[in-house]
Amino acid sequence: MSITVHQFPCLSDNYGFLVRDDATGLAACIDTPDAGAILRELDALGWKLALILNTHWHPDHAGGNAQVKAATGAVVVGPKEVERIGQAPDREVSGGDQVTLGQTLLDVIESGGHTLGHIAYFDAADRAAFVGDTLFALGCGRLFEGTPQQMWDSLQRLAALPDETKVYCAHEYTASNARFALSVDDEPALKARAEAIFAARERGEWTVPTTIGLEKATNPFLRAPQLAGRLGLAGAQDYEAFAAVRTAKDNFKG
Repeated sequence: MSITVHQFPCLSDNYGFLVRDDATGLAACIDTPDAGAILRELDALGWKLALILNTHWHPDHAGGNAQVKAATGAVVVGPKEVERIGQAPDREVSGGDQVTLGQTLLDVIESGGHTLGHIAYFDAADRAAFVGDTLFALGCGRLFEGTPQQMWDSLQRLAALPDETKVYCAHEYTASNARFALSVDDEPALKARAEAIFAARERGEWTVPTTIGLEKATNPFLRAPQLAGRLGLAGAQDYEAFAAVRTAKDNFKG
């Protein structure tokens, strides 16, 4: 079993992902940020779209569902909250469910916090996770609907995946995330990574995908418990330290 992931930029800072099951040729798109771009990429690749896999309901993730479905006949799979954009998914899924794309099995991971019903998709065989707006390179999603405890628990589910897992996050936020990370953490590995990120972005290169291992080593949101003392929160619960880092990021002006 193997998959091919085709990544492309769209909108102002989104990434689109098309995933092809190599055994059968069937493809899925992870979210529908830009229907026109998705359909153009499918046409250029010659891929047959079988599934639309939504991570959450936000319009820059599910807003293209109707147009892509109408053009391809793909089945929309996602959390119940996707109905908030006007049309419920054809198949509702939540944490613990599985989705089959040809011969590829995707585990559904509960990852609420950014939105209450947010989910991620994990291909264990190929060590690939499609995480929407839960985990970013050096960042995490804003808590628009969930609580710090919910988001911390979601991040821990993702952190429990194998270190070599490739993490396909939905936005190119990494340079700004790196600037914030440097303001709260002086870990040498972070400094080295930030320098590499700034140089890559200057060259117009992408910083996605990342890996679980790299995020565990350098992402201040996953490292929040280690940063508690620096933040004046010695002895705090892990989710409380996370909440402090998230609040600091929300107020960061750098």
